[in-house]
Amino acid sequence: MDAHISDAVGRPDLIRLDGELVCLRFETMKVVSALAAVRHLLDTGAVRRGDTLVDSSSGIYAYALALACHRYGMRCHIVGSTTVDHTLRTQLDVLGAHLEQMRPTADLKLDQSRRVARVREILRDHPDYHWMRQYHDDVHYLGYEAVAERILAETDGGPLVLVGGVGSGASTGALAHYLRKRSVDVRLVGVQPYGSVTFGSEHVADPEIIIAGIGSSIPFGNVRHDHYDTVHWVAFDAALAGSVDLLRLARRLRRTLHRGRLPRRPLGTGRGPRPDGPVHRGRHRSPLRRHRLRPAPGGGAGRGPGAPSGARHGRTRSAVVAHELERLTRSRGGGPARTGRWAEVNGDTG
Repeated sequence: MDAHISDAVGRPDLIRLDGELVCLRFETMKVVSALAAVRHLLDTGAVRRGDTLVDSSSGIYAYALALACHRYGMRCHIVGSTTVDHTLRTQLDVLGAHLEQMRPTADLKLDQSRRVARVREILRDHPDYHWMRQYHDDVHYLGYEAVAERILAETDGGPLVLVGGVGSGASTGALAHYLRKRSVDVRLVGVQPYGSVTFGSEHVADPEIIIAGIGSSIPFGNVRHDHYDTVHWVAFDAALAGSVDLLRLARRLRRTLHRGRLPRRPLGTGRGPRPDGPVHRGRHRSPLRRHRLRPAPGGGAGRGPGAPSGARHGRTRSAVVAHELERLTRSRGGGPARTGRWAEVNGDTG
């Protein structure tokens, strides 16, 4: 029996969608991460019960940290994004957390940097507060070790392809780290929105992007670029269409399972937008430099500034080609696409 509600909402479900496709479903993302982080801080004496934990959040981590503080008798202070809605404000209030929400701004990219600046102001006024630093402190990796062990126990231990959105980098990075630590052959695929600095696409704007929790306007220390074998960028329209298609697939799967059989059309082959050309995939074993994972400007395929010739390791370790933006731009009558090809990713042992 669970001792606290955080155990129930934090424990993920492994759902086999077909013979080779498994969904790792979290009731609430980041709860396992926040619980393990706070427990570790208490065990090591970094904080004591009754102390105040503070951090910035767009909403997901705020709820997770509030649950962890409620369980372990801590105070919680959240500097929240302007996008935090009424439901989350109510949940945080019920859990006893103090929410300081940023005022609306015309540019959501500024929202993140303003939140971090406000946390620094709070720490100057309250030096006894502990800043959780979810974006930079790898203590947030710890909670995913048990999840990795469960994945290993419930799969055949063979090669895995792990696909996930990259926000703070803790969930995807930690799962890949702990699985590889157990000698599992894991290929890690990250998903990013346009405009994110995490893998160098800050110069490609997508004004409609409103996907919270992935991408960033500031660098994150918990994103270990050498963990990722492939990165895919996605525009908001394509992400929205894909999400709707997933809901349709889930509905169809539920109906067919009630009839005692699997669907004829393989899962993952939805009717959403399709790239006009191939999407090249690859993997790299050597560490990456962030500037080599950026979209190529001007529509041409480039390797990014300072990229090596690759004669030693092969010219291309991984190439990411995203055609959605070109298709979407032309469909809106906006003239030539802002970019149609993406930079090749080259590994560098230096």
